[in-house]
Amino acid sequence: MEQKSEWRSHGGRQQVWTHASSATGTDMTFSIFLPEGEGPFPLITYLSGLTCTHANVTEKGEFREAAARLGLAILAPDTSPRGSDVADDPAYDLGQGAGFYVDATEAPWAPHFRMWSYITEELPALAAAHFPLDMARQGITGHSMGGHGALTMALRHPGRYRAVSAFAPIVAPSQVPWGEKALAAYLGPDKTLWAAHDAVALIDAGARLPDLLVDVGDADSFLQPQLKPELLRAACDTAGIPLTLNLRPGYDHSYYFISSFMTSHLEWHAARLG
Repeated sequence: MEQKSEWRSHGGRQQVWTHASSATGTDMTFSIFLPEGEGPFPLITYLSGLTCTHANVTEKGEFREAAARLGLAILAPDTSPRGSDVADDPAYDLGQGAGFYVDATEAPWAPHFRMWSYITEELPALAAAHFPLDMARQGITGHSMGGHGALTMALRHPGRYRAVSAFAPIVAPSQVPWGEKALAAYLGPDKTLWAAHDAVALIDAGARLPDLLVDVGDADSFLQPQLKPELLRAACDTAGIPLTLNLRPGYDHSYYFISSFMTSHLEWHAARLG
């Protein structure tokens, strides 16, 4: 690993690191905030959305005051592998910056686009080995495409993430244009394979969470074509999963929205991580 930067903030340390990833076969970058003290600290992983890197939430998420006060470490990975030898697409919603948190099986994506393995296996092991983290107290959250990743990873790893939340998540990618495009490209046309990366489908198939917090802006231009939180509400109601779904008046899809409710999400996680 190579440390790229470190800043003092709210008594803690905000760092950015790069490392050679065995999962993606590329160099990967992530940021981590460590509160003041020796630890070990509970860990919240934040997954970003389309077009983003680790830097979006690090620079605009406004999480450090709350994380420092609550004693939480915040880990923010990139959204895809990157590099001149990594497949890409001219569209913003496919390729570099749009990994969709799956392990691709289709050409030309399969060699590097293995974000599921990177986030669920390689990165947590790396973080646990290098930072003072309590991996028995983990939470996960994310925005949009990252909200999709957070929900599906939590549903498929029962017990690992003791707190789960999301900002404007893509809850049913099999049923919306963003997801249909990405899952078809990365996993192929067989929709039965998509279900493992669809939160609503996973819940319908029996996956469960103790509870769940979701915030969405009612002025989000992607609310109906891409996000469809009512599908998550129906699935959770049927499954008996306690869902706190906040439709925030006047808020859109931006980091102005995310930063406005970041503290309430971190407080939700802290209450469940102990």
